[in-house]
Amino acid sequence: MKNIDITAVCVAAPRMRTINETAKETGFPAHAIRQLVKDRKIVFVLCGSKVLINLDKFIEYLNTGEREVV
Repeated sequence: MKNIDITAVCVAAPRMRTINETAKETGFPAHAIRQLVKDRKIVFVLCGSKVLINLDKFIEYLNTGEREVV
């Protein structure tokens, strides 16, 4: 059996947060995050009925704004 370097796996894993956790960590209003999810403007996944936000992609969205899709 091959040994797996767990540090490489952990570094590559995205930081997923709920809407409320994302709001607390970024200071961005939770209702505004919900609207961005509804409009599909940020990266998220559904885990059952819970919405999980990719925190790094959300911060990138805040820094760069909306990009035009060509």
